[in-house]
Amino acid sequence: MNDSLPAVEIPQPSPRSTRPEILAAEIIERLTYRIGKDAKVAKPHDWLTAAILVVRDRIIDRWMDSTRRVYEKGDKRVYYLSLEFLIGRLMRDAVSNLGLMNELRDALASLGVDFDVIAGLEPDAALGNGGLGRLAACFMESMATVDIPAYGYGIRYVHGLFRQQMADGWQVELPETWLAHGNPWEFERRESSYEIGFGGSVETIGGYDEPPRYVWKPAERVIATAYDTPVVGWRAQRVNTLRLWSAQPIDPILLDAFNAGDHIGALRESNKAEALTRVLYPADANPAGQELRLRQEYFFSSASLQDILRRHLQQYPDFSNLPDKVAIQLNDTHPAVSIGEMMRLLIDVHGLEFDEAWEITRGTFSYTNHTLLPEALESWPVPLFERLLPRHMQIVYAINAKILVEARKAKNFSDQQIRAISLIDENGDRRVRMGNLAFIGSHSINGVSALHTDLMKVTVFSDLHTLYPDRINNKTNGITPRRWLMQCNPALTSLIREAIGEKFLDDTEALHALDTFADDAAFQEKFAAVKRENKVQLANLVGSRMGVRLDPSAMFDIQIKRIHEYKRQLLNIVEAVALYDQIRSHPELDWVPRVKLFAGKAAPSYHNAKLIIKLANDVARVINNDPAVRSLLKVVFVPNYNVSLAEVMVPAADLSEQISTAGMEASGTGNMKFALNGALTIGTLDGANVEMRDHVGAENIVIFGLTAEEVAQARADGHEPRAIIEKSKELSQALDAIASGVFSPDDRSRFTGLIDGIYNHDWFMLTADFDAYAAAQRTVDQIWTDPKSWYSKTIRNTARMGWFSSDRTIRQYASEIWRA
Repeated sequence: MNDSLPAVEIPQPSPRSTRPEILAAEIIERLTYRIGKDAKVAKPHDWLTAAILVVRDRIIDRWMDSTRRVYEKGDKRVYYLSLEFLIGRLMRDAVSNLGLMNELRDALASLGVDFDVIAGLEPDAALGNGGLGRLAACFMESMATVDIPAYGYGIRYVHGLFRQQMADGWQVELPETWLAHGNPWEFERRESSYEIGFGGSVETIGGYDEPPRYVWKPAERVIATAYDTPVVGWRAQRVNTLRLWSAQPIDPILLDAFNAGDHIGALRESNKAEALTRVLYPADANPAGQELRLRQEYFFSSASLQDILRRHLQQYPDFSNLPDKVAIQLNDTHPAVSIGEMMRLLIDVHGLEFDEAWEITRGTFSYTNHTLLPEALESWPVPLFERLLPRHMQIVYAINAKILVEARKAKNFSDQQIRAISLIDENGDRRVRMGNLAFIGSHSINGVSALHTDLMKVTVFSDLHTLYPDRINNKTNGITPRRWLMQCNPALTSLIREAIGEKFLDDTEALHALDTFADDAAFQEKFAAVKRENKVQLANLVGSRMGVRLDPSAMFDIQIKRIHEYKRQLLNIVEAVALYDQIRSHPELDWVPRVKLFAGKAAPSYHNAKLIIKLANDVARVINNDPAVRSLLKVVFVPNYNVSLAEVMVPAADLSEQISTAGMEASGTGNMKFALNGALTIGTLDGANVEMRDHVGAENIVIFGLTAEEVAQARADGHEPRAIIEKSKELSQALDAIASGVFSPDDRSRFTGLIDGIYNHDWFMLTADFDAYAAAQRTVDQIWTDPKSWYSKTIRNTARMGWFSSDRTIRQYASEIWRA
């Protein structure tokens, strides 16, 4: 909302009625006067927009009240900077958190409109890729729920992440058009617009007897304009703001060029500006893609910081109290350039000295690390960084000099340690290390699970941890139970309420009271009925989209996440091939019927990930059409994974696949969503799986494979996958079948390179963990054949997952990092 509020007494509106008949009348009014449709000819999308506008009006009242309270009380604000916000559909979320679900259903029903039908028409905002973006969305909802004044800052992508389709089993990337018909939830804030510069040169001003001043003169400028979306907390106690930036040219058309006949060239400034906010994660396999990615990161970081500082000066005379009133959280390294930009703004624009600006910057920023993969920490070629952001390059060098001198003098760092902590990587072509910049420029650096945080200290940030031993801390991720239980699984929510009352709706840890029902036969029967109905819904979705028939009585074994070799979808597929061979070889055995479901997107330039998707589809085609399997095993890859699809798949899962190579998954949040909805987890001791095991009990989770320490030791000792393969009959036969073209008769060498990688280096330890994984799957089969044992374990999973609420995580951030 507009936070430039005048200092006058504003009359407060009277509370709006929530009676169904009043809501129905308002929907008709919006339909008529805002959309211009008669109810007799209105289409479902018209009803959706009218309903959103009625709901939105009730949000706005609370939104304005939330903002006024912050100004009146002088509360500290939290600013969450993230390149991704995977918010999904907002209708059901907002209505549920307002407590209007039943009333709005009744209002629409009185008009002959089905709430579920129109809610399903809402576009799924394509503002994120996976766990990182979904975590940001959960955090925004939880900050509003626990009454923390907060803004989320990101980019208003026109297309966002691509829409995934399959062409003969291959991933095809198409533009996502979620904004094609506008977004009724957002408000354009033309007054919140800022110039963002790129390139150019830096001039030094000042004589010999006065300190120099530096003036950046960019060669290019674009305008960042804000679009605000309200984020409603549970029971609407607070409404916060998600502010997304859209890029616009300063001159939308070059008239001289247009009048000269260069009609395409006349729009080059518009096209250049609009490219900034077209697509999330443009492919960076080429220099142009790398430059666009860096432009995006600086664009939204600069706009956000200019907005934050402007808001602060609205209330306070200077920046001396900025760390007391502002907390800026960097969600991964993407906004790390904010450290340099804050320094530039404080020094060059607002006239602070370097040391004072540095203390304010470091006191204001904190950084969440989400990965131990060095390539994901981001680094930029020095020539690119210097050409695009010349003043920031100067500031990076100045910060680096300060830190390296401090390390050498105070800690007596060796040359090797100096090289490790430097902001400039000199191993090969010189690059700016954004992970190091985020670490050095923040007063707090947190991991997102206990294991991940411990590994940060001894791997990617070991020397920085030595220099600043008090900065790294842990904040294990969480999920919002409103979206991932109450909304996506209303039947289970109702069953839980019937059993233990309503306290868990406000305090998720109260779910623990459900433990007493885990062995209750009557409750198990009801729990199983809810699960089956959720599986029927998923089966219907798969049937309608893909023409594949699924049996809801089979075990639904689900792995849904970004496609990456470390997440080991390939391990799952290879085990499916081995199981396929076993079923055909031993038809006399009593096999458990199983459906293996996959979903997820591969980065457009990630060849092996796209090949894994193709393999999953090729294996599915063969297995699903083999009568010898007798429907005991099916494999399905569901395309275009997004939040809305997850909301159907998560409640339907019997088995949750969390099988990443130990030590490589920072946390995971899909594991939490599945367990909360009554799925049994099969997984490695990686990420938050470790803490999940501690909370749900080792007997209620199926753990297999090497630990993080064993993975590191195996690599150090010289892992020999070929020897392991030769000792494992099932593994060798499965790999040979894939490599020889059994599943790709049209191109028998299609997967040869993929399998050669497993034989020759197997960095992700598929071979080391395969036999343990296959044995763990047979353990799962044994548990499944005893329904009483199965439901006892899965009910206890639901009962003991309350600690993994993002409300708990946010309270820890607030008390231990933000001091909010």
